[in-house]
Amino acid sequence: MSTAASTSPRFRSKTLAGALAFFFGSLGAHRFYLYGLRDVYGWAHLLGTIVGIPGFLLLAATERASALGWVLVIPGAISLLAAFLAAIVYGLRPDEKWDAQFNAQTQEHSRSGWTVIFVVIFSLLIGAFLLMTGLALSFQTYFESQVQAARELSQ
Repeated sequence: MSTAASTSPRFRSKTLAGALAFFFGSLGAHRFYLYGLRDVYGWAHLLGTIVGIPGFLLLAATERASALGWVLVIPGAISLLAAFLAAIVYGLRPDEKWDAQFNAQTQEHSRSGWTVIFVVIFSLLIGAFLLMTGLALSFQTYFESQVQAARELSQ
């Protein structure tokens, strides 16, 4: 068995990278697929998610009153939203640019189809929904705390 197959560069699919960013991006799957396990940003995604989940659970348990929950949830939210943004960026990149960056040493070329377009559409839809929901809840919590502080001052 030849070792040439194991050392040859592998083809990286734009559609698969976008789908990994959409479904498992907050775990860094798209970064690990494209750059390998030594990618610092892939591990940052994973760490942000690991920190963000307890923050989200703490906020849910305290009805958004926990300062620690807000601090912990921010890295997780950044990781999640950055993953949806990565799926959009990967999907909208022209095939020629994608191949120049990720498939320069291979003989294969990307041929994107409708699948990557649907990944982009759903990434935009869900990512924008989560961003707007997060902003609305953040502002609502802030203004409710200001009203509560004003009530306490007036008494």
